[in-house]
Amino acid sequence: SRGVVAVSSLPLLAARGAWRRFGSRVALRPVDLELYEGELLALVGPNGAGKSTLLSMLASAFPPSGGRIERRPDVRSGWMPQRPAHYGRLSARQNLELFARLQRESRPPEVATRLLAHVELPDDPRPSGDLSLGNRQRLNLALALLGDPNVLLLDEPAASLDPRQRRRLWDTVVALCGRGGAACIATQHPQELEPLADRIAVLVEGELVFAGPPGEYRESQAAAALR
Repeated sequence: SRGVVAVSSLPLLAARGAWRRFGSRVALRPVDLELYEGELLALVGPNGAGKSTLLSMLASAFPPSGGRIERRPDVRSGWMPQRPAHYGRLSARQNLELFARLQRESRPPEVATRLLAHVELPDDPRPSGDLSLGNRQRLNLALALLGDPNVLLLDEPAASLDPRQRRRLWDTVVALCGRGGAACIATQHPQELEPLADRIAVLVEGELVFAGPPGEYRESQAAAALR
């Protein structure tokens, strides 16, 4: 872990008995989980465990079927879904400028320039749909950083990134948490996040089976089941 987390009495985000159904399928059973200031929370579990569903609800992408999601009034969340969330016919810059305008940024071109540089993405006029998987992933991260979020909700963000870009991603997340923000990161590969995470939450078949510090996670039955 990165050290002691400064915990406010009021979480930035919280799921309170939140669950989600898609048709007849229950994708996520009732979950109680909180995200506090300064905290990096790793959300782990196999494919189909409900990680993306929970992140989507925390990001207000869709409502829970029951229970509720609580957001502190000052929360500005940046969501990076697992699938591309940009327009493939537009260039990376055009995507960033478009979404910056939608978020009512005062200077979209300047914002786009800054974020392209931050994620080290070339200012390439090609349609973003023609970019490599790694570059599309970097564009997804840049879009999540629009609006200066204080909470990042990232779904498998390191997929397709090279080692240098992975380090830059984790540096960005750790810096945000160090400023009193927070991050919830979904992954199937907890080993990379264990040294950085303050807590690890494990979902299996739509059920939260563990939530605690990395030391307890390593000794838990949940960790053994994922190995």
